[in-house]
Amino acid sequence: MLPLHAGPGDQIEPLTPLRLLTAWTFEPVLLTVLLVIGALYLYGVHRLHARGDKWSKGRTFAFVGLGLGSAVIATQSALGTYDTVLLSVHMAQHMILSMLTPLALALGAPVTLALRTLPLRPRGWLLAVLHSRFAKVICFPMIGFTLFVLSPWALYFSDWYDATLRSAVLHDLLHFHFIAVGALFFWPLLGLDPVPGRVIYPFRLILTFLTLPFHAFLGITIMSANRLIAEDWYTAFARPWPPSPLRDQYIAGGLLWGSGDIVGIIFFGVLFVQWVRQSQREARREDRRLDRLDEQARRAGQGPR
Repeated sequence: MLPLHAGPGDQIEPLTPLRLLTAWTFEPVLLTVLLVIGALYLYGVHRLHARGDKWSKGRTFAFVGLGLGSAVIATQSALGTYDTVLLSVHMAQHMILSMLTPLALALGAPVTLALRTLPLRPRGWLLAVLHSRFAKVICFPMIGFTLFVLSPWALYFSDWYDATLRSAVLHDLLHFHFIAVGALFFWPLLGLDPVPGRVIYPFRLILTFLTLPFHAFLGITIMSANRLIAEDWYTAFARPWPPSPLRDQYIAGGLLWGSGDIVGIIFFGVLFVQWVRQSQREARREDRRLDRLDEQARRAGQGPR
């Protein structure tokens, strides 16, 4: 088994299909946080069921199974074991933590669950946070969009990424950064929870669509680069097994481009379906209102004169 934070001085085995399935490690800080969050969510669902209220099994699966589960796989499986050895593995981890994990967590509507299950005083604290100026600023969609599309450029084309490879603490913080930035982008746009920053659907669709060229351009830039990202770190491994560092970087750029656009297109479709359903609900409400007005007018016309 590789150490928790593998470096050039460690004995590195080739990443074979078998190793991809069996090379698990344990990142205690993040794993503990994920387990606590999962336990709190399931306890909230239990409290709802205990008092006879319903909670969607799909939301529970999205939050615990897809959201927290994808975070565990990204950080504790071979992706977490080899994320400092191969840039392509790190990039797969990056895309899971910044896109799949926060999107699935948002689908679980944990804020709504908390508001329905917390005691009066803690619920008041949560509402105070949601209504605070800080929350309104940080959840403004353009803030999340800017961080989501620009922070990868700052990460890979500065000394920031190299620093996260050399420091276990910064490496762990980077994982939290990916999830947090993804949450700031996806949570207000999805709109299932009563968080600040929810805007009209056309604006949500535009912001989602604009992420596609940013991912494509960054991916192509990484693929076509002649110089290695964190060159000193990756060449110091002197791996005798493929892929070469430059080829690995090419694969990493392709993963960023392809997975970023795939998730972006799927999310665009989800938002579009939500918009259509909302429009249909509003149309039905308006039809019922007009029917009531017609009925009132008809009765008034039949009254005594």
